[in-house]
Amino acid sequence: MVEPSAHTDSFINDNMPPRALWPEMDYSVLPELAAYPPRFNAAVELLDRQAKAGYADKPMFRFGEEVWTWADTLARANRIANLLVDELGLVPGNRVMLRSGNHPMLAAAWYAVLKAGGVAVTTMPTLRAREIEYIAGKARIQYVISHRALADDIEAAAPACADLRRIVYFGDDDDPDGLEARAANADSAFANVDSTFANVDTSAEDVAIIGFTSGSTGTPKGTIHFHRDLLAAADCFVGHVVDIRPGDIVCGSPQIAFLYGLCAFLVDAPRFGASTVLLERATPKLLLETIEKTRATVCFSTPSGYKLMLEHAADYDLSSLRVCVGGGEPLAPAVFNRWKEITGVSMINGLGISELLHIFISAAGDDIKPGAIGKQIPGFQVRVVDDDFEETAPGEIGQMIVKGPNGCRYLDDEERQARYVRDGWNLSGDLCKVDGDGYIHYEARTDDMILTSGYNVSGLEVEAVLLEHPAVRECAVVASPDPDRGAIVKAFVALADGARANGETAGELQDFVKSQISAFKYPRAIEFVDALPLTATGKIQRGALRALERERAEARPST
Repeated sequence: MVEPSAHTDSFINDNMPPRALWPEMDYSVLPELAAYPPRFNAAVELLDRQAKAGYADKPMFRFGEEVWTWADTLARANRIANLLVDELGLVPGNRVMLRSGNHPMLAAAWYAVLKAGGVAVTTMPTLRAREIEYIAGKARIQYVISHRALADDIEAAAPACADLRRIVYFGDDDDPDGLEARAANADSAFANVDSTFANVDTSAEDVAIIGFTSGSTGTPKGTIHFHRDLLAAADCFVGHVVDIRPGDIVCGSPQIAFLYGLCAFLVDAPRFGASTVLLERATPKLLLETIEKTRATVCFSTPSGYKLMLEHAADYDLSSLRVCVGGGEPLAPAVFNRWKEITGVSMINGLGISELLHIFISAAGDDIKPGAIGKQIPGFQVRVVDDDFEETAPGEIGQMIVKGPNGCRYLDDEERQARYVRDGWNLSGDLCKVDGDGYIHYEARTDDMILTSGYNVSGLEVEAVLLEHPAVRECAVVASPDPDRGAIVKAFVALADGARANGETAGELQDFVKSQISAFKYPRAIEFVDALPLTATGKIQRGALRALERERAEARPST
Protein backbone atom coordinates (compact mmCIF):
# COMPACT_ATOMS: atom_id res chain seq x y z
CA MET A 1 0.00 0.00 0.00
CA VAL A 2 1.35 3.40 -0.99
CA GLU A 3 1.19 5.97 1.81
CA PRO A 4 -0.66 9.20 0.97
CA SER A 5 1.69 12.05 0.13
CA ALA A 6 1.97 15.08 2.39
CA HIS A 7 2.60 17.23 -0.68
CA THR A 8 -0.26 19.59 -1.42
CA ASP A 9 1.72 20.88 -4.40
CA SER A 10 1.61 17.81 -6.63
CA PHE A 11 4.03 18.93 -9.37
CA ILE A 12 6.77 16.45 -8.44
CA ASN A 13 4.37 13.55 -7.96
CA ASP A 14 2.69 14.39 -11.27
CA ASN A 15 6.04 14.36 -13.06
CA MET A 16 7.51 11.20 -11.57
CA PRO A 17 8.06 8.31 -13.99
CA PRO A 18 5.34 5.64 -13.90
CA ARG A 19 6.06 2.99 -11.26
CA ALA A 20 6.35 0.41 -14.06
CA LEU A 21 9.55 2.20 -15.10
CA TRP A 22 11.07 2.34 -11.62
CA PRO A 23 13.93 -0.03 -10.76
CA GLU A 24 13.42 -2.59 -8.03
CA MET A 25 14.06 -1.06 -4.60
CA ASP A 26 14.20 -3.61 -1.81
CA TYR A 27 14.13 -2.43 1.82
CA SER A 28 13.86 -5.89 3.32
CA VAL A 29 17.52 -6.84 2.75
CA LEU A 30 18.81 -5.09 5.89
CA PRO A 31 17.00 -4.99 9.24
CA GLU A 32 17.64 -1.28 9.77
CA LEU A 33 16.03 -0.47 6.41
CA ALA A 34 13.09 -2.78 7.00
CA ALA A 35 12.45 -0.99 10.30
CA TYR A 36 11.79 2.39 8.69
CA PRO A 37 8.23 3.51 9.47
CA PRO A 38 5.95 4.32 6.54
CA ARG A 39 5.93 8.01 7.51
CA PHE A 40 8.87 10.08 8.72
CA ASN A 41 10.67 13.30 7.94
CA ALA A 42 14.40 12.92 7.22
CA ALA A 43 15.22 16.27 8.86
CA VAL A 44 13.61 15.04 12.07
CA GLU A 45 15.78 11.93 12.08
CA LEU A 46 18.98 13.79 11.23
CA LEU A 47 18.54 16.94 13.30
CA ASP A 48 15.61 17.06 15.74
CA ARG A 49 15.92 13.53 17.04
CA GLN A 50 19.70 13.75 17.44
CA ALA A 51 19.48 17.12 19.21
CA LYS A 52 17.02 15.59 21.65
CA ALA A 53 19.18 12.48 22.15
CA GLY A 54 21.95 14.19 24.08
CA TYR A 55 23.79 16.10 21.38
CA ALA A 56 22.06 19.45 21.88
CA ASP A 57 25.04 21.26 23.41
CA LYS A 58 27.69 19.49 21.35
CA PRO A 59 29.18 21.05 18.19
CA MET A 60 27.37 20.15 14.99
CA PHE A 61 29.07 22.56 12.56
CA ARG A 62 32.33 24.47 12.73
CA PHE A 63 32.84 27.28 10.21
CA GLY A 64 35.92 29.41 10.63
CA GLU A 65 35.79 30.57 14.23
CA GLU A 66 32.04 29.92 14.50
CA VAL A 67 30.69 26.86 16.30
CA TRP A 68 27.04 25.87 15.88
CA THR A 69 25.76 23.32 18.38
CA TRP A 70 22.99 20.92 17.46
CA ALA A 71 20.60 23.14 19.42
CA ASP A 72 21.80 26.21 17.50
CA THR A 73 21.29 24.50 14.15
CA LEU A 74 17.87 23.19 15.14
CA ALA A 75 16.71 26.62 16.29
CA ARG A 76 17.93 28.28 13.08
CA ALA A 77 16.36 25.58 10.91
CA ASN A 78 13.07 25.99 12.75
CA ARG A 79 13.14 29.76 12.31
CA ILE A 80 13.83 29.42 8.59
CA ALA A 81 11.03 26.85 8.28
CA ASN A 82 8.63 29.25 10.00
CA LEU A 83 9.74 32.06 7.70
CA LEU A 84 9.18 29.89 4.64
CA VAL A 85 5.71 28.81 5.72
CA ASP A 86 4.29 31.83 7.56
CA GLU A 87 5.80 34.73 5.63
CA LEU A 88 6.68 33.33 2.22
CA GLY A 89 3.76 30.94 1.84
CA LEU A 90 5.58 27.67 1.15
CA VAL A 91 3.37 24.58 1.14
CA PRO A 92 4.54 20.93 1.15
CA GLY A 93 5.81 19.94 -2.27
CA ASN A 94 7.08 23.42 -3.23
CA ARG A 95 10.63 23.48 -4.62
CA VAL A 96 13.39 25.60 -3.06
CA MET A 97 16.69 26.21 -4.81
CA LEU A 98 19.64 26.54 -2.42
CA ARG A 99 22.81 28.28 -3.61
CA SER A 100 25.99 28.72 -1.62
CA GLY A 101 29.40 27.35 -0.98
CA ASN A 102 29.63 25.16 2.11
CA HIS A 103 28.16 27.24 4.96
CA PRO A 104 26.19 26.38 8.12
CA MET A 105 23.35 28.65 7.00
CA LEU A 106 23.04 26.55 3.85
CA ALA A 107 22.80 23.47 6.05
CA ALA A 108 20.13 25.05 8.28
CA ALA A 109 18.12 26.11 5.23
CA TRP A 110 18.32 22.59 3.78
CA TYR A 111 16.96 21.05 6.98
CA ALA A 112 14.30 23.79 7.12
CA VAL A 113 13.02 23.01 3.64
CA LEU A 114 12.64 19.32 4.50
CA LYS A 115 11.01 20.10 7.86
CA ALA A 116 8.43 22.23 6.06
CA GLY A 117 7.72 19.44 3.57
CA GLY A 118 9.44 21.26 0.71
CA VAL A 119 11.80 19.81 -1.90
CA ALA A 120 15.41 21.03 -1.67
CA VAL A 121 17.37 21.58 -4.88
CA THR A 122 21.00 22.37 -4.06
CA THR A 123 23.00 23.81 -6.96
CA MET A 124 26.70 24.34 -7.53
CA PRO A 125 27.82 27.91 -6.75
CA THR A 126 29.69 28.02 -10.06
CA LEU A 127 26.50 27.82 -12.16
CA ARG A 128 25.84 30.77 -14.43
CA ALA A 129 22.50 32.38 -15.28
CA ARG A 130 21.59 30.14 -18.23
CA GLU A 131 22.29 27.01 -16.16
CA ILE A 132 20.18 28.35 -13.29
CA GLU A 133 17.38 29.11 -15.75
CA TYR A 134 17.38 25.52 -17.00
CA ILE A 135 17.23 23.94 -13.53
CA ALA A 136 14.63 26.44 -12.30
CA GLY A 137 12.47 25.72 -15.33
CA LYS A 138 12.83 21.95 -15.16
CA ALA A 139 12.01 21.77 -11.43
CA ARG A 140 9.55 24.71 -11.50
CA ILE A 141 11.47 26.39 -8.67
CA GLN A 142 9.35 28.72 -6.52
CA TYR A 143 11.86 29.95 -3.92
CA VAL A 144 15.59 30.62 -3.84
CA ILE A 145 17.74 30.86 -0.73
CA SER A 146 21.24 31.98 -1.66
CA HIS A 147 24.43 33.50 -0.39
CA ARG A 148 24.57 37.19 -1.27
CA ALA A 149 27.85 36.66 -3.17
CA LEU A 150 25.97 34.67 -5.83
CA ALA A 151 23.27 37.27 -6.43
CA ASP A 152 24.36 38.43 -9.88
CA ASP A 153 23.64 35.21 -11.74
CA ILE A 154 20.39 34.62 -9.84
CA GLU A 155 19.14 38.10 -10.62
CA ALA A 156 20.12 37.64 -14.27
CA ALA A 157 18.22 34.34 -14.42
CA ALA A 158 15.16 35.45 -12.43
CA PRO A 159 13.18 37.10 -15.30
CA ALA A 160 13.16 33.79 -17.19
CA CYS A 161 12.06 31.72 -14.15
CA ALA A 162 8.30 31.77 -14.54
CA ASP A 163 7.43 30.05 -11.27
CA LEU A 164 9.86 31.95 -9.05
CA ARG A 165 8.11 33.79 -6.19
CA ARG A 166 10.77 34.97 -3.76
CA ILE A 167 14.56 35.18 -3.41
CA VAL A 168 16.10 35.48 0.04
CA TYR A 169 19.82 36.11 0.54
CA PHE A 170 22.10 35.41 3.49
CA GLY A 171 25.70 36.33 4.23
CA ASP A 172 25.17 39.99 5.13
CA ASP A 173 24.32 40.51 8.80
CA ASP A 174 23.52 44.17 8.15
CA ASP A 175 20.86 43.45 5.54
CA PRO A 176 17.42 43.99 7.16
CA ASP A 177 15.82 41.94 4.38
CA GLY A 178 18.39 39.14 4.62
CA LEU A 179 17.69 35.63 5.83
CA GLU A 180 19.49 36.18 9.14
CA ALA A 181 17.41 39.24 10.09
CA ARG A 182 14.08 37.87 8.89
CA ALA A 183 14.56 34.45 10.47
CA ALA A 184 15.62 36.03 13.78
CA ASN A 185 12.07 37.29 14.19
CA ALA A 186 10.54 33.86 13.61
CA ASP A 187 9.78 31.28 16.29
CA SER A 188 12.59 28.87 17.17
CA ALA A 189 10.04 26.05 17.47
CA PHE A 190 8.48 24.83 14.24
CA ALA A 191 4.85 23.98 15.00
CA ASN A 192 3.09 22.07 12.27
CA VAL A 193 1.85 18.48 12.35
CA ASP A 194 3.94 15.94 14.23
CA SER A 195 3.21 16.27 17.95
CA THR A 196 6.62 14.97 19.00
CA PHE A 197 8.92 16.96 16.76
CA ALA A 198 6.42 19.34 15.12
CA ASN A 199 7.42 18.89 11.48
CA VAL A 200 5.42 18.08 8.35
CA ASP A 201 4.25 14.47 8.44
CA THR A 202 5.89 13.34 5.22
CA SER A 203 5.60 9.87 3.80
CA ALA A 204 8.84 7.93 3.62
CA GLU A 205 8.30 8.06 -0.16
CA ASP A 206 7.68 11.78 -0.36
CA VAL A 207 10.33 13.54 -2.40
CA ALA A 208 12.91 15.34 -0.24
CA ILE A 209 15.52 16.46 -2.76
CA ILE A 210 16.24 16.72 -6.47
CA GLY A 211 19.87 16.39 -7.49
CA PHE A 212 20.80 17.56 -10.97
CA THR A 213 23.54 15.71 -12.82
CA SER A 214 26.47 17.56 -14.36
CA GLY A 215 25.01 17.36 -17.86
CA SER A 216 28.06 15.59 -19.29
CA THR A 217 25.77 13.49 -21.50
CA GLY A 218 23.39 16.25 -22.60
CA THR A 219 21.18 18.53 -20.55
CA PRO A 220 21.29 17.96 -16.77
CA LYS A 221 18.90 15.31 -15.47
CA GLY A 222 16.90 15.83 -12.29
CA THR A 223 17.36 12.81 -10.04
CA ILE A 224 14.59 12.38 -7.47
CA HIS A 225 15.26 11.12 -3.94
CA PHE A 226 12.81 10.34 -1.15
CA HIS A 227 13.10 11.01 2.59
CA ARG A 228 13.88 7.34 3.12
CA ASP A 229 16.58 7.40 0.44
CA LEU A 230 18.62 9.85 2.51
CA LEU A 231 18.66 7.57 5.54
CA ALA A 232 19.28 4.45 3.46
CA ALA A 233 22.29 6.07 1.79
CA ALA A 234 23.91 6.64 5.19
CA ASP A 235 22.78 3.39 6.80
CA CYS A 236 24.19 1.27 3.95
CA PHE A 237 27.49 3.02 3.20
CA VAL A 238 28.47 4.59 6.49
CA GLY A 239 26.68 2.05 8.65
CA HIS A 240 28.47 -0.91 7.05
CA VAL A 241 31.66 0.46 5.47
CA VAL A 242 32.71 3.83 6.90
CA ASP A 243 33.07 3.75 10.65
CA ILE A 244 31.82 7.20 11.66
CA ARG A 245 31.16 7.45 15.39
CA PRO A 246 29.75 9.96 17.89
CA GLY A 247 32.49 12.47 18.64
CA ASP A 248 34.14 12.19 15.24
CA ILE A 249 35.10 15.44 13.52
CA VAL A 250 34.35 15.24 9.80
CA CYS A 251 35.85 17.51 7.15
CA GLY A 252 36.40 17.42 3.42
CA SER A 253 36.45 19.11 0.05
CA PRO A 254 33.16 18.27 -1.75
CA GLN A 255 30.51 20.94 -2.01
CA ILE A 256 27.15 20.34 -0.32
CA ALA A 257 25.61 21.19 -3.70
CA PHE A 258 27.22 17.97 -4.99
CA LEU A 259 25.32 14.87 -3.78
CA TYR A 260 28.55 13.33 -2.47
CA GLY A 261 29.14 16.37 -0.26
CA LEU A 262 25.49 16.67 0.73
CA CYS A 263 25.43 13.07 1.91
CA ALA A 264 28.79 13.34 3.70
CA PHE A 265 28.11 16.53 5.65
CA LEU A 266 24.31 16.80 6.04
CA VAL A 267 23.36 13.11 6.23
CA ASP A 268 26.26 10.77 7.03
CA ALA A 269 27.88 12.76 9.83
CA PRO A 270 24.69 13.73 11.71
CA ARG A 271 23.15 10.28 11.25
CA PHE A 272 25.99 8.88 13.37
CA GLY A 273 26.42 11.77 15.80
CA ALA A 274 29.55 13.34 14.33
CA SER A 275 30.31 17.05 13.93
CA THR A 276 31.39 18.65 10.67
CA VAL A 277 33.93 21.32 9.77
CA LEU A 278 32.57 23.22 6.76
CA LEU A 279 35.02 24.84 4.35
CA GLU A 280 33.54 27.25 1.84
CA ARG A 281 36.25 26.36 -0.66
CA ALA A 282 38.59 23.59 0.41
CA THR A 283 41.89 24.06 -1.37
CA PRO A 284 44.40 21.26 -0.73
CA LYS A 285 46.49 23.38 1.66
CA LEU A 286 43.45 24.71 3.51
CA LEU A 287 42.09 21.22 3.98
CA LEU A 288 45.43 20.02 5.35
CA GLU A 289 45.57 23.02 7.69
CA THR A 290 42.01 22.28 8.83
CA ILE A 291 42.79 18.65 9.62
CA GLU A 292 45.77 19.72 11.71
CA LYS A 293 44.00 22.60 13.48
CA THR A 294 40.68 20.89 14.29
CA ARG A 295 42.13 17.40 14.83
CA ALA A 296 39.66 16.04 12.30
CA THR A 297 39.21 12.28 12.37
CA VAL A 298 37.30 11.70 9.10
CA CYS A 299 37.98 13.24 5.69
CA PHE A 300 35.87 13.09 2.52
CA SER A 301 37.48 14.12 -0.76
CA THR A 302 38.15 12.83 -4.27
CA PRO A 303 41.19 10.81 -5.32
CA SER A 304 42.28 13.88 -7.32
CA GLY A 305 41.95 15.97 -4.16
CA TYR A 306 44.12 13.59 -2.15
CA LYS A 307 46.65 13.51 -5.00
CA LEU A 308 47.00 17.30 -4.77
CA MET A 309 47.20 17.16 -0.97
CA LEU A 310 50.09 14.71 -1.23
CA GLU A 311 52.35 17.51 -2.45
CA HIS A 312 52.27 19.08 1.03
CA ALA A 313 50.84 16.37 3.31
CA ALA A 314 54.17 15.56 4.92
CA ASP A 315 54.38 19.14 6.22
CA TYR A 316 51.27 18.78 8.42
CA ASP A 317 50.29 16.80 11.50
CA LEU A 318 47.60 14.47 10.17
CA SER A 319 47.85 11.98 13.03
CA SER A 320 44.25 12.60 14.12
CA LEU A 321 42.88 11.05 10.92
CA ARG A 322 41.22 7.69 11.34
CA VAL A 323 39.08 7.41 8.19
CA CYS A 324 39.63 8.85 4.69
CA VAL A 325 37.10 8.42 1.90
CA GLY A 326 37.97 9.10 -1.74
CA GLY A 327 34.81 9.06 -3.83
CA GLY A 328 33.70 10.24 -7.23
CA GLU A 329 36.45 8.63 -9.32
CA PRO A 330 38.85 5.66 -9.26
CA LEU A 331 41.76 5.71 -6.84
CA ALA A 332 45.17 5.02 -8.35
CA PRO A 333 47.34 2.60 -6.31
CA ALA A 334 50.16 5.15 -6.30
CA VAL A 335 47.95 7.68 -4.51
CA PHE A 336 46.60 5.04 -2.10
CA ASN A 337 50.08 3.84 -1.18
CA ARG A 338 51.62 7.28 -0.74
CA TRP A 339 48.67 8.52 1.39
CA LYS A 340 48.93 5.46 3.62
CA GLU A 341 52.69 5.93 3.90
CA ILE A 342 52.25 9.51 5.16
CA THR A 343 49.12 9.14 7.31
CA GLY A 344 48.91 5.46 8.15
CA VAL A 345 45.30 5.46 6.88
CA SER A 346 44.10 3.07 4.18
CA MET A 347 41.91 5.23 1.99
CA ILE A 348 38.40 3.98 1.25
CA ASN A 349 37.48 4.31 -2.42
CA GLY A 350 33.86 4.28 -3.47
CA LEU A 351 31.64 4.47 -6.54
CA GLY A 352 28.24 6.10 -6.51
CA ILE A 353 26.03 7.77 -9.10
CA SER A 354 23.55 10.64 -8.88
CA GLU A 355 20.67 8.35 -9.81
CA LEU A 356 21.31 6.24 -6.67
CA LEU A 357 22.35 9.19 -4.49
CA HIS A 358 25.45 7.78 -2.76
CA ILE A 359 28.20 5.17 -2.83
CA PHE A 360 27.24 1.51 -3.36
CA ILE A 361 30.60 -0.12 -4.25
CA SER A 362 33.41 0.14 -1.73
CA ALA A 363 35.64 -1.64 0.76
CA ALA A 364 37.34 -0.73 4.02
CA GLY A 365 40.13 -1.96 6.28
CA ASP A 366 41.63 -5.32 5.40
CA ASP A 367 39.09 -5.74 2.60
CA ILE A 368 40.63 -2.91 0.57
CA LYS A 369 42.36 -4.04 -2.62
CA PRO A 370 44.37 -1.15 -4.10
CA GLY A 371 43.46 -0.57 -7.73
CA ALA A 372 39.95 -1.99 -7.27
CA ILE A 373 36.95 0.04 -6.11
CA GLY A 374 35.70 -2.76 -3.90
CA LYS A 375 32.58 -4.90 -3.80
CA GLN A 376 28.88 -4.21 -3.54
CA ILE A 377 28.07 -2.82 -0.11
CA PRO A 378 25.34 -4.40 2.07
CA GLY A 379 21.89 -3.59 0.73
CA PHE A 380 22.94 -3.50 -2.94
CA GLN A 381 23.42 -5.98 -5.77
CA VAL A 382 25.96 -5.20 -8.50
CA ARG A 383 26.61 -7.12 -11.70
CA VAL A 384 28.85 -6.60 -14.72
CA VAL A 385 27.11 -7.77 -17.90
CA ASP A 386 27.52 -7.91 -21.67
CA ASP A 387 25.09 -6.59 -24.28
CA ASP A 388 22.85 -9.64 -23.75
CA PHE A 389 22.66 -8.98 -19.99
CA GLU A 390 24.78 -12.06 -19.31
CA GLU A 391 27.49 -12.00 -16.63
CA THR A 392 30.93 -11.25 -18.02
CA ALA A 393 33.84 -13.58 -17.30
CA PRO A 394 36.44 -12.44 -14.73
CA GLY A 395 38.63 -9.77 -16.29
CA GLU A 396 36.21 -9.09 -19.14
CA ILE A 397 34.87 -5.54 -19.48
CA GLY A 398 31.11 -5.02 -19.40
CA GLN A 399 28.49 -2.57 -18.20
CA MET A 400 27.93 -2.29 -14.47
CA ILE A 401 24.28 -2.60 -13.39
CA VAL A 402 22.96 -2.17 -9.87
CA LYS A 403 19.87 -2.32 -7.69
CA GLY A 404 19.25 -1.75 -4.02
CA PRO A 405 17.11 0.35 -1.68
CA ASN A 406 17.61 3.48 -3.82
CA GLY A 407 17.13 3.75 -7.57
CA CYS A 408 16.71 6.01 -10.56
CA ARG A 409 13.65 8.23 -10.89
CA TYR A 410 14.10 11.11 -13.32
CA LEU A 411 12.00 14.24 -13.11
CA ASP A 412 9.77 14.65 -16.18
CA ASP A 413 11.85 12.45 -18.47
CA GLU A 414 10.18 9.12 -19.29
CA GLU A 415 12.38 8.55 -22.34
CA ARG A 416 15.60 8.68 -20.34
CA GLN A 417 13.98 6.71 -17.52
CA ALA A 418 13.04 3.91 -19.90
CA ARG A 419 16.63 3.75 -21.20
CA TYR A 420 18.15 3.73 -17.72
CA VAL A 421 16.11 0.88 -16.17
CA ARG A 422 15.94 -2.66 -17.51
CA ASP A 423 14.37 -5.65 -15.78
CA GLY A 424 14.48 -3.80 -12.45
CA TRP A 425 18.18 -2.90 -12.77
CA ASN A 426 19.76 0.54 -13.01
CA LEU A 427 22.02 0.72 -16.07
CA SER A 428 24.83 2.89 -14.81
CA GLY A 429 26.65 3.53 -18.09
CA ASP A 430 29.90 2.61 -16.32
CA LEU A 431 32.24 0.04 -17.85
CA CYS A 432 33.81 -2.22 -15.26
CA LYS A 433 35.32 -5.66 -14.83
CA VAL A 434 35.25 -8.13 -11.97
CA ASP A 435 38.44 -9.93 -10.98
CA GLY A 436 38.78 -13.49 -9.74
CA ASP A 437 38.25 -12.36 -6.13
CA GLY A 438 34.98 -10.61 -6.92
CA TYR A 439 36.39 -7.07 -6.72
CA ILE A 440 35.03 -4.51 -9.16
CA HIS A 441 37.48 -2.44 -11.20
CA TYR A 442 36.27 0.72 -12.89
CA GLU A 443 37.36 1.11 -16.50
CA ALA A 444 35.49 4.08 -17.98
CA ARG A 445 32.15 5.54 -18.85
CA THR A 446 30.67 3.90 -21.93
CA ASP A 447 31.99 6.83 -23.95
CA ASP A 448 35.43 6.84 -22.27
CA MET A 449 36.88 3.64 -23.71
CA ILE A 450 39.51 4.23 -26.37
CA LEU A 451 39.17 2.03 -29.45
CA THR A 452 42.53 2.10 -31.21
CA SER A 453 43.40 -0.22 -34.11
CA GLY A 454 40.80 -2.71 -32.90
CA TYR A 455 42.01 -2.70 -29.28
CA ASN A 456 39.97 -1.43 -26.34
CA VAL A 457 42.10 0.65 -23.99
CA SER A 458 40.98 2.04 -20.65
CA GLY A 459 42.32 5.55 -20.30
CA LEU A 460 42.11 5.21 -16.52
CA GLU A 461 44.43 2.22 -16.55
CA VAL A 462 47.03 4.24 -18.45
CA GLU A 463 46.53 7.18 -16.08
CA ALA A 464 47.14 4.96 -13.06
CA VAL A 465 50.50 3.87 -14.50
CA LEU A 466 51.55 7.40 -15.45
CA LEU A 467 50.78 8.61 -11.93
CA GLU A 468 53.37 6.17 -10.60
CA HIS A 469 56.12 8.07 -12.43
CA PRO A 470 57.76 10.74 -10.25
CA ALA A 471 57.65 13.33 -13.06
CA VAL A 472 53.83 13.26 -13.24
CA ARG A 473 51.72 15.46 -10.96
CA GLU A 474 48.37 14.99 -12.72
CA CYS A 475 47.26 13.38 -15.96
CA ALA A 476 44.25 12.52 -18.09
CA VAL A 477 44.20 10.02 -20.94
CA VAL A 478 41.64 10.27 -23.75
CA ALA A 479 41.05 9.23 -27.35
CA SER A 480 42.48 11.49 -30.03
CA PRO A 481 41.05 10.97 -33.56
CA ASP A 482 43.56 9.45 -35.96
CA PRO A 483 43.00 8.70 -39.67
CA ASP A 484 45.00 5.47 -39.58
CA ARG A 485 44.04 3.95 -36.23
CA GLY A 486 40.60 5.47 -35.72
CA ALA A 487 41.96 6.94 -32.50
CA ILE A 488 45.19 6.98 -30.59
CA VAL A 489 45.80 7.03 -26.88
CA LYS A 490 46.75 10.57 -25.84
CA ALA A 491 47.89 11.76 -22.42
CA PHE A 492 47.58 15.29 -21.08
CA VAL A 493 50.22 15.60 -18.37
CA ALA A 494 50.87 18.24 -15.70
CA LEU A 495 54.43 17.74 -14.52
CA ALA A 496 55.77 17.69 -11.00
CA ASP A 497 58.12 20.44 -9.86
CA GLY A 498 61.51 20.13 -11.51
CA ALA A 499 60.41 17.97 -14.46
CA ARG A 500 60.92 19.37 -17.94
CA ALA A 501 58.25 19.48 -20.63
CA ASN A 502 60.23 18.23 -23.59
CA GLY A 503 60.51 15.33 -25.99
CA GLU A 504 62.93 13.48 -23.75
CA THR A 505 60.46 13.47 -20.85
CA ALA A 506 57.63 12.42 -23.17
CA GLY A 507 59.69 9.49 -24.44
CA GLU A 508 60.59 8.49 -20.89
CA LEU A 509 56.91 8.44 -19.90
CA GLN A 510 55.98 6.40 -22.98
CA ASP A 511 58.70 3.85 -22.25
CA PHE A 512 57.59 3.67 -18.62
CA VAL A 513 54.00 2.83 -19.60
CA LYS A 514 55.20 0.17 -22.04
CA SER A 515 57.29 -1.36 -19.28
CA GLN A 516 54.28 -1.70 -16.99
CA ILE A 517 51.33 -2.68 -19.22
CA SER A 518 50.70 -3.98 -22.74
CA ALA A 519 52.56 -1.93 -25.31
CA PHE A 520 49.43 -1.18 -27.40
CA LYS A 521 48.12 0.85 -24.46
CA TYR A 522 50.95 3.38 -24.28
CA PRO A 523 50.12 7.03 -25.11
CA ARG A 524 51.29 7.69 -28.66
CA ALA A 525 50.88 11.41 -28.01
CA ILE A 526 51.69 13.37 -24.86
CA GLU A 527 50.77 17.01 -24.35
CA PHE A 528 52.18 18.84 -21.37
CA VAL A 529 49.82 21.29 -19.65
CA ASP A 530 50.05 23.54 -16.61
CA ALA A 531 46.84 22.11 -15.14
CA LEU A 532 43.97 19.85 -16.13
CA PRO A 533 40.42 21.16 -16.56
CA LEU A 534 38.26 20.29 -13.56
CA THR A 535 34.53 20.23 -12.96
CA ALA A 536 33.02 22.28 -10.15
CA THR A 537 33.12 19.11 -8.04
CA GLY A 538 36.86 18.63 -8.59
CA LYS A 539 36.72 15.82 -11.15
CA ILE A 540 38.91 15.87 -14.23
CA GLN A 541 36.92 17.00 -17.28
CA ARG A 542 37.94 14.26 -19.66
CA GLY A 543 34.93 15.10 -21.82
CA ALA A 544 36.34 18.59 -22.41
CA LEU A 545 39.67 17.11 -23.46
CA ARG A 546 37.99 14.65 -25.84
CA ALA A 547 36.02 17.51 -27.34
CA LEU A 548 39.21 19.52 -27.76
CA GLU A 549 40.85 16.66 -29.64
CA ARG A 550 37.82 16.26 -31.92
CA GLU A 551 37.87 20.00 -32.70
CA ARG A 552 41.57 19.85 -33.51
CA ALA A 553 41.04 16.86 -35.78
CA GLU A 554 38.22 18.60 -37.65
CA ALA A 555 40.39 21.68 -38.13
CA ARG A 556 43.22 19.72 -39.75
CA PRO A 557 43.37 20.03 -43.54
CA SER A 558 42.22 16.88 -45.33
CA THR A 559 44.81 14.99 -47.36
